Amino acid sequence: MFRKLLPPLALVGALALVPVTTSTVAAADVDTYKELETFMGVFERVRANYVDKVDDHTLIKGAIDGMLAALDPHSSYMEGSDFQQLKSTTDGNYGGLGLSVTMEDGVIKIITPTEDTPAARAGLKAGDYISHIGGELIMGLDLDQAVEKMRGAPGSQVKLTIIRSGRDKPFDVTLTRERIVLRPVKWEVRDGIGVVNINTFSGNVGQETEAALTAINKATAGKPLGYIVDLRSNPGGLLDQAIQVSDAFLERGEIVSERGRAKDDIERFYAKPGDLTGGRPVIVLVDAGSASAAEIVAGALQDQRRALVMGEQSFGKGSVQSVIQLGQDSALRLTTARYYTPSGRSVQAGGITPDVAVPQLTDPDYKDRRVIREADLRRHLIAQSTVDDKLLERDTTPDPRFTQTAAELDKRGIKDFQLYYALQTLKRLAPGAAPAKVAAGGGPVRSR
Repeated sequence: MFRKLLPPLALVGALALVPVTTSTVAAADVDTYKELETFMGVFERVRANYVDKVDDHTLIKGAIDGMLAALDPHSSYMEGSDFQQLKSTTDGNYGGLGLSVTMEDGVIKIITPTEDTPAARAGLKAGDYISHIGGELIMGLDLDQAVEKMRGAPGSQVKLTIIRSGRDKPFDVTLTRERIVLRPVKWEVRDGIGVVNINTFSGNVGQETEAALTAINKATAGKPLGYIVDLRSNPGGLLDQAIQVSDAFLERGEIVSERGRAKDDIERFYAKPGDLTGGRPVIVLVDAGSASAAEIVAGALQDQRRALVMGEQSFGKGSVQSVIQLGQDSALRLTTARYYTPSGRSVQAGGITPDVAVPQLTDPDYKDRRVIREADLRRHLIAQSTVDDKLLERDTTPDPRFTQTAAELDKRGIKDFQLYYALQTLKRLAPGAAPAKVAAGGGPVRSR
């Protein structure tokens, strides 16, 4: 989850307010200056004696990257093409394959493919590993270098070698790069139920969600049976958009709180009056790819008793990254806070637990495929919950509702079991209603 980009001189201006004086230096931690002396000693030795000549910029950037990598998986320094890619991604228009990835033991691991992108259409899944890019083993490359190899001009192709749990051997997938223009919000009406699919939280998602709810209300003559908010495989995005989306379903109450290092560094965000759904029942779908801003929405509606959350345990990214632009072409992405749901739950490393756990039975690999969550990432932040989390005894008895196989469901024409189950549940929540078959009013809802 990201805060909006700060202006280029924000950090410079802040530093200018603290003049360096003799008393300031005298009060500084002596141990810190000893560590800095060690750093400068290493810097000078490398500069003078390394087998090949290395420019100062390479050494300093490497030191910055190493410093931030020692903190957590989400803090980083960006410049050049990396910085431009970040800005394009948060704007919802960028070039590539449509993958959210991380690095584990020298191999790229897919967190989630983005809907309607080359990666999703090729069938790549959360938990897949990428061992080769273009036939080249990526072991030894850092994450930025590996991602750079997957980028390229729209229309060009790249071959990825995929390792998937449950498969006997790796397999190759050839993808055609394209300009990724996200359609973050899509909607349709199924049997009188409005389905809103939100696949990212880039700019204007809040407005597009409100437009989708208005369109669904019109398509059902003002009488929808309820709403399904599909946040599966949504990697998150902007904090303000998550707040606006949550607010569309709430009449009042807290949505989320941010808590920084200091005990009194707390910021709370509240819903404004006006539930655009008119209080009708809501189901939120999540899975292991639902992260960050998606978890804010799910957690807010769950804690406020406004929605039933279904699906699988979410990713568990409960930290806030502030993007501080340092110059015209560089920025610092720094973890500055944890966020908490209205009841005081920290989502960090634990995620959102669905009210009703529903496996994706129409995915033939779902039992064997290993998914990745925040808790699997090295140096992930530890949760700091403000409430007592009591461990519940897990019931390992097979659920008779979920015994069908993917082949059996396919014969019945069911392509997405989690969505199917949510639709059936909403119909049961409206007994006596006779849902008319309403034609899909789908497609993307674009802001105007």
